[in-house]
This record gives sequence, C-alpha cells and structure tokens, in this order.
Amino acid sequence: MTINNTENRKLKTGLFFGSYNPIHTGHLIIANYMANYTELDEVWLVVSPHNPLKDKSGLANMYDRLEMANLATENTENIRVSDIEFSLPKPSYTIDTLTYLQERFPAKEFVLIMGADNLVSFKKWKNYEVLLKNYQIYVYPRPGADVSEWVNHPAITFTNTPLMEISSTFIRKSIKKNQNIQFFLPEKVIAFIDSKGMYK
Repeated sequence: MTINNTENRKLKTGLFFGSYNPIHTGHLIIANYMANYTELDEVWLVVSPHNPLKDKSGLANMYDRLEMANLATENTENIRVSDIEFSLPKPSYTIDTLTYLQERFPAKEFVLIMGADNLVSFKKWKNYEVLLKNYQIYVYPRPGADVSEWVNHPAITFTNTPLMEISSTFIRKSIKKNQNIQFFLPEKVIAFIDSKGMYK
C-alpha cells in the first residue's frame, strides 16, 4: 500500500499584492508564470485598497479595480482574486494581511510574490525581518533593479519570469491621451474602463 503524502502537504499559495490600477497583461503573465512554472500550486491576486508607500491620488475606486481583476481572471484555473484587504485596517501592511490569512487558512503555505524593484526598497516595509523569517519570497525581474544584496538569502527565490515593462501608469497615461491600448489589457477590462469613462 502506498501512502499519499500530497494530502498532508500544505497548498503553496503565492500572494501577488497590487493596486491593479488597472490590471494589465503584464500582471497576468507574471501571475500565470508563478502559478504554472514554479512550485506554487496557485496564485491569489490581492487587490490592495492603498499601498502605504504609494501616493493615493489617481487611484481608482477599489471595487472597480477588484471588478477589473475578476474580469481578467474569469477563465483561469489556478489564479484567483482576493479582496481580503478591503476588510482590514487601512493602509494595508503586508505583514498584517499575512498574519490574518495564516490564521484563516491554516492549510495553506503562503508565499509572497514581488518584483525586484520592491525588493530594493524591502527594508522600508513594516516588520520586514519577520516576513523574511516566516515566509518565502518569489521575486520576478524588473528593469534596472539592483538586488545583489539579496542573492544568497535563504528566504528569497529569484524566478525566470519574463521581464515585463508595461505599467499601470503607462496605461493610465495612454487612456488619458486616447491612445490605443489593445493587447495591453484583456478586452473585457478595456470594455469596463470604457463603460465607466475611467482614467480620462
């Protein structure tokens, strides 16, 4: 008789935090790579109401950003959207969200997904030492980010995710100038933005 150890194994869930203002193809390619080309079993796109290190002006309504993320991931198997931070104190600190999620979902092993640019400023994060001690961090490359000081850190895994240079800022500026954004975002997300006249 063979014993199936997979049943006792915790599901490895990657948490990909973001404003998703708006969600775009770059986010989806990163999430898809993490969910299917690494040891992660699934990826949650965690829509953040407000990142404490970012300016709040120009941030679309959080429910609109959530709806766009849901539209973008309708047909994905192992990528889902989470609004967990909507009900937590604001601004949202990753350590607090992770503590809450760990209590609520004890059968999951949560892994943090971040860009190399975030890793550069990681020491500014609240309780970053606790994050490094208790969680694995999967890093995707970003242009020009010098992460040499982290290369041999046991908590950090550098991935070969395709390099993405699309940004939400670029897309918002393009919409404002009435430029064509086809293929930068899923069609349903473009239709949603158009229907609400967002980012004009």
